[in-house]
Amino acid sequence: MEALKHRAVADALTTGDLHLPGHIGYALTGRRGLGDAEVLELLAPYAGQRHQAGRLILLAGRIPARREPQAPLGRIARL
Repeated sequence: MEALKHRAVADALTTGDLHLPGHIGYALTGRRGLGDAEVLELLAPYAGQRHQAGRLILLAGRIPARREPQAPLGRIARL
């Protein structure tokens, strides 16, 4: 339902999403942890088409690599 709501408005980029600003920000700058305000600033040149620009960026597939687990893997044989 969320996708259908934005289909009619080309400039409506979803804000408040957990992953969307991080993925778009990483694709455009290579930095992690950007917020909604920074992403909207980066997409300012695409005013009027920010939703489509964001979708194309996500479809390009350049997302940050997943982080490795912090705990070292132990040997199960010792259990």
